[in-house]
Amino acid sequence: MHKTKSNFFRDICLAIMGGVLIFSFSCNKKDVSNSGPPLKTVVDIDGNVYKTVTICSKIWMAENLRVTRFNDGTLIACIADSTSWDTATIPGYCWYKNNPAIYTRPYGALYNWYSVNTGNIAPKGWHVPTALEWNQMFSCIGGLDVAGSKLKEKGTTHWLGPNDDATNEFGFTAVPTGERYGSFSQLGTETVWWSSSEDGWYIRLYNLNGYIQQTVGPRQAGFSLRCVKD
Repeated sequence: MHKTKSNFFRDICLAIMGGVLIFSFSCNKKDVSNSGPPLKTVVDIDGNVYKTVTICSKIWMAENLRVTRFNDGTLIACIADSTSWDTATIPGYCWYKNNPAIYTRPYGALYNWYSVNTGNIAPKGWHVPTALEWNQMFSCIGGLDVAGSKLKEKGTTHWLGPNDDATNEFGFTAVPTGERYGSFSQLGTETVWWSSSEDGWYIRLYNLNGYIQQTVGPRQAGFSLRCVKD
């Protein structure tokens, strides 16, 4: 049986309407399931959750490490006493002024170089960056003279003034953790991170400007840690 012209156009219209409805449903369904970007995080063996950021094609933690165990479950020694800290030759960590209630967040823990040198302090699939990896990142974002400004948290919530150069352009959110050489110092004015390079290389940022200092430190020093994805 041949369709009339009116029936033919009716069928076409129904087919088009059906297609529009299917497309509309699929788009709406997609919008619901992707209502916001997934939160990018990494979890350490203690269950601490860290935000991450991508800088120059590498994924970095956007917070300082605060783990108390190596990724095989072994406890890291918590060394509170100043003399013991200064003379330690074993992996160790502490909280600023030995007060985790106040300084765990956002500052993280301070670790000696021996804890870094174990190679298993980072969450599995991550590692403490080498001096080369730090410098590749600094070079990529403008060089040593300005990289600190782009990495520091803005304002004076944690940094002491002026810190007016800080832009936190990449969400790295460097906070002024201070350091430990037996005694604690520089909270609010400096942050220092170890690299995993064998010579005890570290990186220091200041509240006064965006310059990044790099040098070799004593292995008993207590500095912060950031990790980068393998």
